[in-house]
Amino acid sequence: MTVPLDRHYLVELQVSAERVDQLRRIVAAHLRHWSLELHIRPVCRAVEELLTNVHRHVGDDSHCVVELRWSGRHLTVSVADNGSEMPRLLHEGGGLSRVMALSDSWGTCRTAEGKVVWFTRYAQEPQHIELVPLPPLPGVREFRRPPAVAAEIPEPVPAAVEETVPVAAGIEENVPDAAPALV
Repeated sequence: MTVPLDRHYLVELQVSAERVDQLRRIVAAHLRHWSLELHIRPVCRAVEELLTNVHRHVGDDSHCVVELRWSGRHLTVSVADNGSEMPRLLHEGGGLSRVMALSDSWGTCRTAEGKVVWFTRYAQEPQHIELVPLPPLPGVREFRRPPAVAAEIPEPVPAAVEETVPVAAGIEENVPDAAPALV
């Protein structure tokens, strides 16, 4: 019987520019610990975007709660803050449109204290495959054919130049040049 996996992490913080970088590293460490290395970059970018939005729109040193929950199939990240203004999706490439591009689903919810912005990513539990040692691969030399030996090419013989020599009664005869005489 397989026990359902449920991992949870929650942190409360005062948002500042320094805290955004610090929390990004903390989130990356948790994802590594949960063996979700493939999700570190998109999740950290989306968390960074949400915290930057809190810092920009709610104000310096505003209180917020970041929560990570992984069920073994889905990773849900939520950022709750005490701002009353609900975020809007702008199509300029930043803010929630970036979160939308980095996630499988996302949403917002008004709460008694402010609001929550969340996103999810499909993040199935990694399959643990037992590593079995394999025999070494054969070397290149074992598969290399010996070089083909080219057949000897005979030395080129200079072509004999034929000379037309007039013979008696206007008949011409082709006579090859004689080889030069050795002196």
